[in-house]
Amino acid sequence: MRFLLAPLARLLWRPVVQGVERLPARGPLILAANHRAAVDTAVIALTARRPVAFLGKAEYFVGRGIRGRALARFLTALGYVPVDRASARAGLDALHAGRSVLEAGGAFAIYPEGTRSLDGRLHRGHTGVATLALGTGALVVPVALLGTERVQPVGKKLPRLRRVVIRYGEPLDFSRYDGLQSAPAIRRAVTDQIMDAIATLSQQEYVDTYHERPAA
Repeated sequence: MRFLLAPLARLLWRPVVQGVERLPARGPLILAANHRAAVDTAVIALTARRPVAFLGKAEYFVGRGIRGRALARFLTALGYVPVDRASARAGLDALHAGRSVLEAGGAFAIYPEGTRSLDGRLHRGHTGVATLALGTGALVVPVALLGTERVQPVGKKLPRLRRVVIRYGEPLDFSRYDGLQSAPAIRRAVTDQIMDAIATLSQQEYVDTYHERPAA
């Protein structure tokens, strides 16, 4: 899928990719990114140079007919892992899915803000990213996506032709906290360090409050 789509994406959107050589070629890896548009996942998948798993709504994988089956296979090829976000256990299921990928030595992408930023600012990160990093020993690479909100503005279904910039930061190693993943203060400190690295890369204004999910 990446072999077919990556050249086309580079031709159409002329992305500027910075620091991709910092990504370890093997081993468990968390890509922690800011989130500006629905196309962010595709941008990471097509530039990371290694397969990356993402969380996807479970309903995308159960469609019927040719269109439904084609969508499910397309998302699976891009590395989506189905999670029932309507379930009361959605948060735990998401962490379990991410942990399964990392324990198998794979790369897993996560948006610590939990939802797209609608005001352009970088909001406080949820500590799930720290839980995964501390529980698996995975390195964390901060990722900044710039310009994707112009490719697919909120409410628009079809992407536009706009240049985007993808910045991969230096890997962060939290092995010094080994055995302390159950401490809320440690998870908060790790998450804040990750968000600070994302803010430095993206140059977004940081807001120390969670971003509310938009109404359905």
